Amino acid sequence: MKSLFKGELPQLVLFDLDGTLLDSVPDLALAVDRMLTAMGMPEAGEDRVRNWVGNGAQMLVKRALVGLDSPVENEPEFALFDRAFPLFLQHYSACCSEKSKLYSGAIELLTALQSAQVDMGLITNKPISFTETLMDDFGLNDYFPIILGGDSLTEKKPHPLPLLYAMEKAGVGPEKTLMVGDSRSDIEAAQAAGCKVVAVTYGYNHGEPVARYAPDLIVDNLAELIN
Repeated sequence: MKSLFKGELPQLVLFDLDGTLLDSVPDLALAVDRMLTAMGMPEAGEDRVRNWVGNGAQMLVKRALVGLDSPVENEPEFALFDRAFPLFLQHYSACCSEKSKLYSGAIELLTALQSAQVDMGLITNKPISFTETLMDDFGLNDYFPIILGGDSLTEKKPHPLPLLYAMEKAGVGPEKTLMVGDSRSDIEAAQAAGCKVVAVTYGYNHGEPVARYAPDLIVDNLAELIN
């Protein structure tokens, strides 16, 4: 991490949640499958859902309904989506922290940054209500004075607005800010906001290698960023 800031720590580190700090796919898949079953459709399974995560809850449901990784022209019918989305929210509310788990190295890095008095923020595309539940359940609130969900502002990643908003709140410029994420959305948001970005290899990037989007650094474990 220090190599990106001339041998010093950044003043602000912004983290993505799903696929970066937390493996949330098992519970997302459980909610998606329960939604599909309730609608008389075949279950998708965890492996497919893993490729659908990263662009917010609405896109996850749309991908599940059409069974494609990146629906553009193949949007589900409005009536179908309007029926499915509340079902997904209902089921995910009941199981959002049932099987999810923090990735190795996550708490170690957060603790090290906190000890070094580095400001931190969490920026996810997950709805803020679920984000707050997970932050409580996994004991993450004390690390993050700034927490933004996908519906906290008028734009979400890959738009730079959430990052710019967090930097303004922290009083830190982009030259002293680092984004840590797992996907194209995180990388493009950081690049548009003018800050450095680290990508992890193990997250949810729709089957694409994160290197394709030229992050400043790639790591296999968040603990690699401690020194």
